[in-house]
Amino acid sequence: MIKQKIFNDPVYGFTAVQKGLLLDLIDHPYFQRLRRIRQTGLAHYVYPGALHTRFHHALGALHLMQETIKVLRSKDVDITEEEAEAVCAAILLHDIGHGPYSHALEHTIIDYHHEQLSAWFMEALNEEFSGRLTLAMAIFSNQYHKHFLHQLVSGQLDMDRMDYLNRDSFFTGVSEGVIGYDRIIKMLSVHNGDLVVEEKGIYSVEKFLIARRLMYWQVYLHKTNVSAEQMLTRALRRARALYVEGKSVEVSRGLAWFLRLEPGMEPDKKEILVHYARLDDTDIAMALKEWAYSDDPVLQLLASGLLNRRLYRLEWSTTPFEETYKARVRERIREKYGPEIPEEYLFLEGLESNQAYNESDEPIKILFNNGTVKRISECSDVPLYTQRVTKYFLAYPK
Repeated sequence: MIKQKIFNDPVYGFTAVQKGLLLDLIDHPYFQRLRRIRQTGLAHYVYPGALHTRFHHALGALHLMQETIKVLRSKDVDITEEEAEAVCAAILLHDIGHGPYSHALEHTIIDYHHEQLSAWFMEALNEEFSGRLTLAMAIFSNQYHKHFLHQLVSGQLDMDRMDYLNRDSFFTGVSEGVIGYDRIIKMLSVHNGDLVVEEKGIYSVEKFLIARRLMYWQVYLHKTNVSAEQMLTRALRRARALYVEGKSVEVSRGLAWFLRLEPGMEPDKKEILVHYARLDDTDIAMALKEWAYSDDPVLQLLASGLLNRRLYRLEWSTTPFEETYKARVRERIREKYGPEIPEEYLFLEGLESNQAYNESDEPIKILFNNGTVKRISECSDVPLYTQRVTKYFLAYPK
């Protein structure tokens, strides 16, 4: 009898993980850390139920991968037991490099993208597990000859996107993000080594792409969420500046290690992982509680604002803001706060962009009953939102 562990997932119900490598990875401290990192960062300021974690998401993506393997095998797609275990390990670990509060730390106090950190974590785990993740790493980095396996981990219809859209919609209550993930999976197949969707699944894919666009602007890039993230990144930059100057800044030991890194420093990646693995949302939450009572007015303003949801007003514009308007906003800020707080922490500007479907990045292919394959853009009769949408923002205290 195959021994397995059962998880009760609020989205999919009871899911099973076979005992062995996958369960050993789940039990590892690197993976357990994901319990302490929220999936949607600061989105709970907008949607109070969005408190689910990267741990939830990784297990959900693993479940969808297991279901997909069953479907593809039923269609005579050759997937060995070794390949099945490896692609499941790859999707399980695909987000293991995420830091606290989603992307807030990336390029703020650490100059590495979470995908690079995920690859490093996998290297460290592979060494610890005596090379049992070698194939998973090859699939993850698209170095394995069965390309469709990589597409299931990182592609236009990967299990990562399939789960986070469905799960984030569930926990935020934003019904526009609901997708027919089960039907899409049932319609997946492989043609000439590439992942394809059978003709009957085209409408479900169209809904998937539309849902992805709506979720980005309604959840991930909601103006309140963007405002909170901008305030958090500024708070971290201020804390780093004070720390480098030798001033007292209350932080955990893990966070302190990164604050003391100077721009351009390139520590050994093993040393980075040791300290990065100690970081999670609690480090930032603890720091904000301390900084809310800091003697530094910048840190106090930003941290207390985040703790008590006194967030900056954020304005969107589809075109760059006029300089005369920005000057008026700056003048109002100076009148209210004076010179005590530098303007760079009070007047925030930037842009956000999103592209729901990028056809140049391995297009979604539809397999027709007569054996022909077409890009979805060639056979869809609805707008696929292939253009990149960019919006400019200004954020400042209310």
